[in-house]
Amino acid sequence: MGRVINTNSPTKIRNYHRRTIAELLARLGRKQSIDAETKDMVATIIFSLRTLHEVAEETASAWEKRDYWMKAERFLRQWEWTQPLAANLEDVAREEAWDLLPQLMMDLFTQFSDVQVKSMTRTPDEWQGAYARLLASEPNTLI
Repeated sequence: MGRVINTNSPTKIRNYHRRTIAELLARLGRKQSIDAETKDMVATIIFSLRTLHEVAEETASAWEKRDYWMKAERFLRQWEWTQPLAANLEDVAREEAWDLLPQLMMDLFTQFSDVQVKSMTRTPDEWQGAYARLLASEPNTLI
């Protein structure tokens, strides 16, 4: 039996979700009103931010096992903004406080300004139904 190789490395997952968020920010910037698609896009951003946080913890945990404590701590600090921002966006989505969305989008934009989006590679079916899934799920609370 051969070795099992995981092709979905934390870096690959992180880059995928960073690209997804960057594309959604570009699309949301062209929206004039809050419609069903906008809500789905925001929910997808929330799910991607959660994943970024989980992957950062997974990466740091692997480094801690190898006694790279400082590197793990530095890395976690680099990604610590994802969880509070996801929680704030989730509050906006669940409470339908869409007037607060532009400021949160600006906060997000500063974090993803380094991601170059020359062409859109994500299709609408990647975020369709995300808002309904978010509302059906348990609220994610900060610990």
